[in-house]
Parts: sequence; C-alpha cells; structure tokens
Amino acid sequence: METIRTVWLFFQDQILGMKWLNALIGEALAALGLAPGSVLGGALQFFLYDTIKIFVLLSVLIFGISYIQSYFPPERTKKILGRFRGIGANAAAALLGTVTPFCSCSSIPLFMGFTSAGLPVGVTFSFLISSPMVDLGSLVLLMSVFGAKVAVIYVLLGLVIAVVGGTLLEKLGMERYVEDFIKNAPHIETSGPALTRRDRLVYAKEQLLGTIKKVAPYIFLGVGIGALIHNVVPQEWVEQILGGENPFAVVLATLVGVPMYADIFGTIPVAESLLYKGAGLGTILSFMMAVTTLSLPSMIMLKKAVKSQLLAAFIAICTLGIILVGYFFNAIQPWLV
Repeated sequence: METIRTVWLFFQDQILGMKWLNALIGEALAALGLAPGSVLGGALQFFLYDTIKIFVLLSVLIFGISYIQSYFPPERTKKILGRFRGIGANAAAALLGTVTPFCSCSSIPLFMGFTSAGLPVGVTFSFLISSPMVDLGSLVLLMSVFGAKVAVIYVLLGLVIAVVGGTLLEKLGMERYVEDFIKNAPHIETSGPALTRRDRLVYAKEQLLGTIKKVAPYIFLGVGIGALIHNVVPQEWVEQILGGENPFAVVLATLVGVPMYADIFGTIPVAESLLYKGAGLGTILSFMMAVTTLSLPSMIMLKKAVKSQLLAAFIAICTLGIILVGYFFNAIQPWLV
C-alpha cells in the first residue's frame, strides 16, 4: 500500500504537477540574478512554470479527448442520448459534457443543436452545465494543483449540479420558454464516411490547435493575474476578504465570477494563488465554477436561444448549486488538507 501511495504522489507531483520544472525554472532565474524569493523573480517563476505546465497538460488532454470524440459525431451522440429516459438521460448528458473540452460559449451551439433535434430541454441543460464546469481537463489540472481528493469531489459535485439542474428545469416545464426558431429548426440526418485512423489524428490535431488558439489569451491573462496575487497582493487582504472567517466569502466569490469570461484553464492559476494566500478552498472553487459556467458573454449568447424565464431559472439554479458546493468544500477543507 505504501508503494502505491509513493508512486501516486510521484505521479501527482512530478508528472501532473511538474514540480521538477518549477525547481528548474527557479535555478535558471537565480543564475540570471533573479532570486525566486524576490517579487520580480517569484512572479517570473510562477508565470513561466504555470504557463508551460498548463499548455503541456492541455495539449495532451485535448489531443487525446478529441481523438476519442472522433468516434462520436453529433448525430451519433444525439441517438445515444435519445435512448435514455428520465434522470438517466440527464446523467448521460452530464457525463457527455465531461468529455467536451469547451468553454461555456463553445458549448451553447451544441446545446442548441441537441435541443433542435428534439432532446428534452432538461437533458440539454445538463450537458450545458457540465461541459464547461467539469471536463476531464479540469479534473487533471485540479489534481495537479489541489490533489486527487479535491479534484474528484469537485467533478462529482459538478455532475450533481448538472443532473439536478437539468432535472429541475424539466420538472418546471421550462421547455415552453425555448425560442421557436430553435424548436422548429429543420433537422437533417446525415451519415458521413467512416473515418480512418489518419483522419482521426488530423481531426485531433485540428481540435488541439483550434482550442489552444482560443484559450491561450485567457491562460496568459489568468497566469499573469495569478503571479500578481502570488507575489504582490498581501496575504492579509486575501484572508480578510476570502478567508474562512468571512461567512459571505463564497457568495461574494460566486457573484464576482459571474460577469467574467474565462475557461477552467485560465482560472486555475488564479485559484492556485488565492489558495496560497489563505482564501478558503470552497470560496476558490465557487469562483471557478461561476466563471466557467455563468460568464456574461455565454449568458448573452444563451439569451438568443431561450426566453428570459428559462434563462433566469438556469442562472438561479446554477448559482445556488455553486454556492452550496463552496460552503461544502469550506466545511470539509480540514479533512482534505
């Protein structure tokens, strides 16, 4: 058992966490006269380390996930989801969302396609919630920063929000608030030729390059903010505003995260710095969930497809779920450390 634990810790720290890279960058900066303990040296070390780590992990993840996705084109996916009924359909849609490495804005066109194909609105919203919130990339990156316990519980609770949220929207009869042009869109069944292994590799490469190009600005921005928090912002400020002593920290972090736009890869460096400075774990994870799931640009896009009543219900259910997750993580944080 001890051997397994040792191997796992090595995998988590040196493969996923790439702590060897952090040490290597620190030594290189010290050789250039930039001590890692200084403000400038520490900020550069954080920026270079997190940027390289995220891009390496992201590249491996997106390529692998996209290759798997090539076996499940939209038409096939719709047929698979159409076989499930009730809460099983919501669970299947939520699980499908975990293997789609998209931000909230990228998930909305798929949501619209699934809805126009006749899938229940609750099922499509379960997908829409889980896709940006709990994809496999978030699991791996969260594991590299916060450890396996936090990552697994985060993903499981995200799936619960997706399943419960989609089920509630369906029980409330919210399908009547989907815009008519979505419900009445013509649906054409297509079946393309079978892809060869080379086709799938090309597809995975294209998805990788497209995703990297799309998320790169947010990664650089997130790592930059993280470096600033890590090396400049006084720890006392973070503890006072977002620490466990503030009972409203989770609510504040969730509300602050809603109007922002980023994906999980851009928010993790910020989360890492906030945790280092003393912010509550649940507060940080609530912020991440809010940014990735309820960003203002994605809500503006979604407003084109659904009416105000459905949009308001979606935001309210997700916000409440995210806040509850935050308080839950803050309560169990001593056990996780």
